[in-house]
Amino acid sequence: MAKIMVSAGEVSGDMHAAAVLKKVKEKNDSIQIFGMGSSALREIGAEILIDPTKISTIGYIEALKNLKEHFKHLKEMKKLLRERKPDLVFLVDYSAFNMKLAKACSQEGIKAVNYFPPSAWVYNKRRADKMASYGTHIAAVFPMERDVYREAGAEVTFVGHPLVDIVEVEKTAAEIKKDLNLDQQKQVISLFPGSRRGEIESLLPEMLQAACRIKAEKPEIEFLLAAAEGIELEYLKSFTEKVELDLKIIQKKNYQLMQISEFIISASGTTTLEAAILDTPQIICYQAALTTYLLAKYVFKVEFVGLPNIIAGEEVVPELLQQDFEAEKITETALNWLNDKKELNKIKEKLQTVRHKLGGGGAVEKTADLLLREGGLKNSG
Repeated sequence: MAKIMVSAGEVSGDMHAAAVLKKVKEKNDSIQIFGMGSSALREIGAEILIDPTKISTIGYIEALKNLKEHFKHLKEMKKLLRERKPDLVFLVDYSAFNMKLAKACSQEGIKAVNYFPPSAWVYNKRRADKMASYGTHIAAVFPMERDVYREAGAEVTFVGHPLVDIVEVEKTAAEIKKDLNLDQQKQVISLFPGSRRGEIESLLPEMLQAACRIKAEKPEIEFLLAAAEGIELEYLKSFTEKVELDLKIIQKKNYQLMQISEFIISASGTTTLEAAILDTPQIICYQAALTTYLLAKYVFKVEFVGLPNIIAGEEVVPELLQQDFEAEKITETALNWLNDKKELNKIKEKLQTVRHKLGGGGAVEKTADLLLREGGLKNSG
């Protein structure tokens, strides 16, 4: 029986891996899938032997706390590789771990495809050199990712970003406003303070102060607050109750909020890319520990933190970072945009270019076809 071993260590990676492997099974339902992942992979029938999502963390210090467990998982995956000899290994995100597994695949003479590979285009291009030396086939989702891995000598297929297919809104702005009981005539600005408590605590109070100032100048503006998955309403209310601002907290309608908003005020992250795909202008906010920021800015020489700007190679939307992230500067940018729609229209045009650079869609299917091809697995469809 044909076999694919999967290695996905985080919730997002588990979801991306499951979407691709579900498509693989539609094309060849005889393929056995096993390895490391979580609930999304289980739902498509994968045999999950290791679930590391509970110890997945953000940041170097946090990761060190679980280092022993990570190495245990790596040892188990290497053992699976030797004993079950898959036709192909599908590595998804989880860069530090999957780079070590890619090396093991090379040593065992087993082909590997890496989807959401190490971000060598941001820093440490040697990681691209290493993956190239292992013979890992890169399924690139970003154009700059494609370029840096090709320069390193890796075999690369540009599949594009899966969000291009996922991010869509079927309803009109008028229909969405009606569903949310909003005044059809009022302009909307939505706040997206992030999906982790740390960033919410860092960003939301200043965002709310800015919203109050904007409202004082433009009382006709309607403010909405997007509640990320897993963030309780009561927790968000503990922030909103401290300001004199009438705003609605909306759950599970992120794309709809982007669709009806003149622009959004957002934490840096995937949300900014989703908004870019919908041509929604944004003010990107970022505030990290000083050491993390200095490391990114001066050691790794990262010019931008916002994905739309990184992809465009220029500042398409403003970034308010560190000491520049303050209510006064958010307010100034917002009022300029509200008073001059030409600027917003220019941004929307540039965001269309960003979306175009993410590929023309079909990333999941292209990646599924790549797996079948690389593994020498017959497409029965």
